[in-house]
Amino acid sequence: MAPPFTTIHRSFAEQVERQPDKALFELPDGRQVTYRETEGTVGRIAARLVADGVTPGDRVAAQVDKSPEAIALYLATLRIGGVFLPLNTAYTGAEMEYFIGDARPRVLVCSPERRADHAHREGRDLVVETLGTKGDGTLLEGDGRHDEVVDASADDPAAILYTSGTTGRSKGAVLTHGNLASNCRALLEAWRFTDQDRLIHALPIFHVHGLFVAANMTIAAGASMHYLPKFDVDTVVDLLPRATVLMGVPTFYTRMVKHDRLTPGTCASMRLFVSGSAPLLASDHEAFEARTGHAILERYGMTETGMNTTNPYEGGPRKPGTVGKPLPGTEIRVVDGETGRALPDGEVGSIEVRGPNVFSGYWQMPEKTASEFRADGFFITGDLGRIDEDGYLCIVGRGKDLVISGGYNIYPKEIEELLDAHPAVLESAVIGVPHPDFGETVVAVVVPAPDQEPTETELLEFVADDLARFKHPRAVRVVEALPRNVMGKVQKAELRKQYQDLFTGSNA
Repeated sequence: MAPPFTTIHRSFAEQVERQPDKALFELPDGRQVTYRETEGTVGRIAARLVADGVTPGDRVAAQVDKSPEAIALYLATLRIGGVFLPLNTAYTGAEMEYFIGDARPRVLVCSPERRADHAHREGRDLVVETLGTKGDGTLLEGDGRHDEVVDASADDPAAILYTSGTTGRSKGAVLTHGNLASNCRALLEAWRFTDQDRLIHALPIFHVHGLFVAANMTIAAGASMHYLPKFDVDTVVDLLPRATVLMGVPTFYTRMVKHDRLTPGTCASMRLFVSGSAPLLASDHEAFEARTGHAILERYGMTETGMNTTNPYEGGPRKPGTVGKPLPGTEIRVVDGETGRALPDGEVGSIEVRGPNVFSGYWQMPEKTASEFRADGFFITGDLGRIDEDGYLCIVGRGKDLVISGGYNIYPKEIEELLDAHPAVLESAVIGVPHPDFGETVVAVVVPAPDQEPTETELLEFVADDLARFKHPRAVRVVEALPRNVMGKVQKAELRKQYQDLFTGSNA
């Protein structure tokens, strides 16, 4: 029988009551922010949002830099029944235009220095507030408090995270209170995470990993986190002796393993290193274990589902190149993508998942939502994988041409459309290739228009203003023609093979 349903906000409130003076945030400047202090900020922000007209179900969009107050904004939105919409701080004006137009938030919270960029958006239907990293911003003005907590059900929406396929515009994945709470509970159990843990939090807080895994788990468990504005290898290595858990992306570990102070001694208090958001090379897994004595724990998740599988915390090997077994309450299967027929272990097929962690659907896209689910409720992830002899899931590729660079999702179609708009470009294909630091990086392969000779610099400058920095191609190659099959479809697999050593082999 499932345990009683407890929202993330209720879990936070319970910890405030249980241990109000415990540090929730430990900051680089030595300051601590307690659970009680965080609750005070949540109450102030909640009052401001209510005054701005936010009612249950309204969206609150946030494009703000990482701070304790940004987490308080998330909790305040949950308190009043709002739907939290975190947005990457690197998104440009053109990208923001789409998200705001699609989600139609009641409030947009931005950093103070971006206030002028959004002034034109403000009107009867949208309030623009600001939130900085030094306790500043209009969101924190006033001394009102809102203590009433909306009694959210498991099916009520809690957040929208935008994802995308390889075609069309971004899709808003609607995550319910039940999705967030059940996934958090499963992870606390699987990773033995408790109020005694001290997490190194160096992830962004605008996606699943940093917010709905790292922050939710810390809050729900009543733990503390070393809360860093970004990943800095020296700072993280310095913190290892005072921490117990690090959650990161492969880039964290490729950089740490080169650090001369990474030793078994510096990791003596650490009990768990988690990697996700992108594949970790087996060689990096082995190199890290050789340096520290710790086997990194890899897991598998996605925007629409939170975490699905994990390598074992105990009772089994953490196998390089695998993402382990399903979390408690979650089901995974590998099927023939066309027929839905279950495949035997060892065969590669489409990965599908079912469980309380799986999102309720895409925002205002009922037909797209219906097309992504099987009749029996399994969600079609678009990833390809196989189940090995030990029952571990191995991700072998993606049915969609998603590129994951440094833990960030990059969708080739968006970049291709911008490149194709250049007058010197006939067509383009954007692919991901291996990169020693970022796992994958973006390469654009371009066919010039007749009598044109576009340069790499010219094309990169052309797309720069419309793309977040992490989406910029790291290389452009100009070719006479793109490889195609008999049906005329571009063969991206062939391009990936052709350029696979661009950053990792003799050409690096």
